[in-house]
Amino acid sequence: MKLKQLPLMLTLTAGPLLVQAQGPNVIVKSVPMEENPLLQAFNTPFETPPYDKIKVEHFLPALKEGMAQGRKEIDIIVHNASKPTFQNTIVALENAGQQLSRVTPVLFHLNSAETSPELQKVVRETSPLLTEYGNDISLNEKLFARVKAVWDERDKLKLNKEDQMLLEKTYKGFARNGANLSEADKNKLRAINKDLSQLSIEFNEHNLAETNEYSLVVTDEKQLSGLPDFVKEAAKATARKMNKEGWVFTLQAPSYGPFMQYADNRELRKELWLAYNKRGFKGDKNDNQEIIQKIVKLRYEKAKLLGYKTWADYVLEERMAENPTKVLEFEKNLLSYAKPAAEREIKELTDFAKSQGYTEPVMQRWDAGYYAEKLKKEKYAINDELLKPYFKLENVLDGLFKLTNKLYGLTFKERKDIPTWNEEVKTYEILDDKGKLLAIWYGDYFPRPGKRAGAWNSGTRSQHFENGKDIRPHVLNVCNFTRPTETMPSLLTFREVETLFHEFGHALHAMSSHVKYDALSGTSVSWDFVELPSQFMENFCLEPEVLKLFAKHYQTGEVIPQEYIEKLKASSNFMAGVGTARQINLGLTDMAWHGQAPTGESVAQVEAKVAAQTEVYPIVEGTAMSPAFAHIFAGGYSAGYYSYMWSEVLDADAFDLFKQKGIFNKQVANSFRDNILSKGGTEKPMELYKKFRGREPQPDAMLRRSGLIVQ
Repeated sequence: MKLKQLPLMLTLTAGPLLVQAQGPNVIVKSVPMEENPLLQAFNTPFETPPYDKIKVEHFLPALKEGMAQGRKEIDIIVHNASKPTFQNTIVALENAGQQLSRVTPVLFHLNSAETSPELQKVVRETSPLLTEYGNDISLNEKLFARVKAVWDERDKLKLNKEDQMLLEKTYKGFARNGANLSEADKNKLRAINKDLSQLSIEFNEHNLAETNEYSLVVTDEKQLSGLPDFVKEAAKATARKMNKEGWVFTLQAPSYGPFMQYADNRELRKELWLAYNKRGFKGDKNDNQEIIQKIVKLRYEKAKLLGYKTWADYVLEERMAENPTKVLEFEKNLLSYAKPAAEREIKELTDFAKSQGYTEPVMQRWDAGYYAEKLKKEKYAINDELLKPYFKLENVLDGLFKLTNKLYGLTFKERKDIPTWNEEVKTYEILDDKGKLLAIWYGDYFPRPGKRAGAWNSGTRSQHFENGKDIRPHVLNVCNFTRPTETMPSLLTFREVETLFHEFGHALHAMSSHVKYDALSGTSVSWDFVELPSQFMENFCLEPEVLKLFAKHYQTGEVIPQEYIEKLKASSNFMAGVGTARQINLGLTDMAWHGQAPTGESVAQVEAKVAAQTEVYPIVEGTAMSPAFAHIFAGGYSAGYYSYMWSEVLDADAFDLFKQKGIFNKQVANSFRDNILSKGGTEKPMELYKKFRGREPQPDAMLRRSGLIVQ
């Protein structure tokens, strides 16, 4: 049943190449089946989606046809007169719905990276249909009876590990999605699933609207005091694009972040900070507070219906962490290290700010980034303005390619003949160490109105075997970095360099997959394991041998000086306590919403209780984080946001072996590829990790790396 992508899809924004400008209420003309590119073979290089031919009106008929075909394939399984076997039931079910599996990833990808009001309308129409389709399969009694018959015979079947895992995942997929419920409860579950699907779409649409509707327009250059030239030039380019005079700053990360770091104008910093932190929390048409309460209530009802105490109990049963108690113990143990460090850092920052004339008794949130940048420069004589010239996007990508060649023997060939959803998108044919096709990879790096904020990895085709043929994946990395201007290329901050490596770590996980079944391929692993490959890659960014591969001045070609590397490493733990406490705050907020029965408390009340444990800044009335927390209310991280910190323990422990043996050590790299990257979800995560590391992960390396314990 090829629906594995659907629960993870996020839906959002607008784009120029996909559709012609139309009103949201336009009647979309029908297209004959034979003219619909989504219903034909993809006659493109490597059977990639024909983005240059796809139009909005193609999706609904293609999805309906895919669901119709899928239902026929399910009927064949259900009405098979033969005794249920692994092949005629479990494998047949895995292979059902292939047409639908071609279309849905393309739709949801475009709705995140290149959307429009018309496309959003299609998503709103199709989402309940897809939910109903999934329900019809997971709640099909006769189908489940066949699956259960195979499951009950599992000890006699002599299956290999991958077959065993597919059987387990299939059976649990039914059991955990209501197959054992009464007919009345199944109907309740159908309604809950449908409502949750719609609410997540609304949540994301509100988020997108809030981000796109705000802009800070500055016409007096004196108000830009403190901003580096690269920030002002980008703001001027944004203003021209929006047909406005002066300089425009938005809530997109490449605009918002530098303004908060560098702008001397405190009132404008405060205005921008408030706009960012009031998203979805203003009581207007884009308010997300009621949606949050509905989502939390419905998730709790779903968990209870399925026999679990809370939504977190339901989710965590299939994660490495296993249960909410273990997650809370993990988070609070880390907090015992992070909170004291954060408090020391804030005191140092406040004292420094006061030496610069700061008059507030405590550090305010819209001032913290500004004074932190100044303190960092004073302590380490290093900042983003100094480093950015060495991090030209194209050079960083080249360094990433060289690194993966050294580790895994990969080579990259840019392709100009593969259709894309926007002219800015780059495509690559990636070959393995034997010269064979590993994957097709897309890179999309700059913000647009039709593109949601943030950075992510996704795919439109997963690796798997089909009739003995190894089907290679199509993988996408999407980010929002500073655009090139008329006079400067795209120059990244060091954090953006880490983001680029992070998302490519996810891509490597998908690309390196070598498994039989789509359902177990690539990143189809436990969500507290999926961040290991991505966060692991970030570690290389601070290694001198790696930096010297790509950190070259965009004007002179000079390799980054050793002095800068030493300062960068020395400053890598700057404000680490505050950053770790922030991550723990997000994880505990997630658990506050999902680890108990709904309390009826407001967003502000829930967040205040968590803040009492974690915060080092004063609470600002009228702001909240949850109404823009798409990871847990519209993505797949509900009751799972702790995964980022959990994976930090894994990635630091894993990289520690590379540090011991040599960061380019082929033997260690091959072991990481063979035991982690290539195996997907074919074995339990802890077993895979132990095969690589020789033992279970230990937190010491992470605590040392973060400076939270003295080495």
